[in-house]
Amino acid sequence: MAGSALAAGVLAVAAALSLGLAAVGGAAVTAQRAAGAADAAALAAADAASGAVPASDAPCALAARVAAASRTTLTACSVEGFAATVQVEAAYAGLAAVSRARAGPPEGS
Repeated sequence: MAGSALAAGVLAVAAALSLGLAAVGGAAVTAQRAAGAADAAALAAADAASGAVPASDAPCALAARVAAASRTTLTACSVEGFAATVQVEAAYAGLAAVSRARAGPPEGS
C-alpha cells in the first residue's frame, strides 16, 4: 500500500513538471516566433522604403502583411528615410510576446 502511494506521488510530480516545462517551452517558441516576425517585417518595410523591392503597398502595410503571415500582429511601425522600426505581438495562453526590430542603414549614416 505504501509503495502504491509513493508511486502515485512520483507520477503526480512528474506530470506537474511535464506540464510546467511544456508551458515554458510554448512561451519560448512564441517569443522566438515574434522575434523572427519582427525581423522579417522590418526588413520588408526597409526594402520597400528603399525601393529594393518594388511594392504597391506602403512600407508599413507590407510589414503588417509579413507579420500576419507569421501569425503575429504589427503594433507599431515607423519609417525614417530607408530605415524601418517595427513592433509585433504574438499571443500565447493569454499573454503577449512583444518583439521590436529595426532594419536599414546603420544609425548615424
